[in-house]
Amino acid sequence: MTKTGKFDVIVVGSGPGGATVARELSRSGKKVLLAEWGGHRAIKGTLFQATVAASIPGKSMLFTPDFASVFRGIISGGSSVFYYGTAFDPPLAMFKKYGVDLAEEVQEIKEELPVKPLDDSLIGAMASRIMNSAQELGYDWQKLPKFIYQDRCEAKCWKCAYGCPVGAKWSARHYVDQALDEGATLVTKTKVKKVMIHNGRAIGVESIKNGIGTRFEAPLVVVSAGGIGTPVILNNSGIKGSGDNYFFDPLIAVMGTVSKIKDGGKEIPMATGLHMEDEGYLMTDMTVPGTLFRMFNAQAFKPHKMLSHAKSLTIMIKAKDDLGGQLSARGGVKKKIEATDRNKLQKGFERAKKILENAGAKNIYHSAYLAAHPGGTAKIGQVVDNNLQTEIDNLYVCDCSVIPEAWGLPPTLTLVALGKRLAKHLSN
Repeated sequence: MTKTGKFDVIVVGSGPGGATVARELSRSGKKVLLAEWGGHRAIKGTLFQATVAASIPGKSMLFTPDFASVFRGIISGGSSVFYYGTAFDPPLAMFKKYGVDLAEEVQEIKEELPVKPLDDSLIGAMASRIMNSAQELGYDWQKLPKFIYQDRCEAKCWKCAYGCPVGAKWSARHYVDQALDEGATLVTKTKVKKVMIHNGRAIGVESIKNGIGTRFEAPLVVVSAGGIGTPVILNNSGIKGSGDNYFFDPLIAVMGTVSKIKDGGKEIPMATGLHMEDEGYLMTDMTVPGTLFRMFNAQAFKPHKMLSHAKSLTIMIKAKDDLGGQLSARGGVKKKIEATDRNKLQKGFERAKKILENAGAKNIYHSAYLAAHPGGTAKIGQVVDNNLQTEIDNLYVCDCSVIPEAWGLPPTLTLVALGKRLAKHLSN
């Protein structure tokens, strides 16, 4: 096994949590190694790049026992390269119960990053029609805060799901590049298998690249390989208790056709919406690229709808699911969508159907079940403490896996806040 030079800290994974830690510690003068399973090619906003990084069965696209698809981005910047840029605040009260105060970090993020709703000029015709219909029915349906540099954004662009080619949508890739500018080292196509531990302390990681084993040494390791990748690494390292009783936020897309709509299908998704917190689900518009729309219809056995992309209004329903299930030793998602969660999605479907009907849509149906941002697999209070350290000295976790309770919302702002907080702790 090849042995490399030493670093002050190794960060495993470059999604929002890992990229934030790497960037902040690099700025403080630490010698940082960022180890990423995926590649670091420029973001092109193409179907090919998105497919390779986020839709390979058994790798970036996994399936639950009831055949719900679970996607993750294996690329520098992680899943944030392909997310829709929606910036929900963390539930501060929930984190405070576990001794984690994120208020300061949230404020820092909002001062630094472009967290605000879209200008009206960037709200597409489909999102506007859905929002107006919902408001007519009495819902407090509003524009949602987005991680988007709006002066760079192009009207009628629909490429958020493929990766923003003009850099308008903030993603963790921005922080990766900033870490590199500060002197960090990035190794790509490198899959970390386990953390090396000596006398109860982390001393580095073992990884595989092109079939060759490599060891990287550092007295501090931060695992940020995601809600699925992190518990596999922890278990391989002899740290038990992760990978069970987690969430994966099941969702459906509710679709209906209208007679005509201007520039149909060419707009930023999740621009508007409503969090039905008491009922346990989120509702947003969700105009998706044509290829993804056709996939939804294929899964729903609606082949005759595949050519209706430009005139189909879509509402996403995403539920806060009950904790449960377990990951296999290799990261297989062994969890079903329970009846309580299906009921939440069904309630959301009925509401969405009324909104779409009021907007003039006909023939309303929903997609098959999907799932998003799995987490809670290495929870605060169980696998890590309130500083995100495991039972092993100098071994930390910073990604969706540490979220201690069921979620139901896009986690990016929360993960950046956790990364900032952890970097402050490690810099002291």
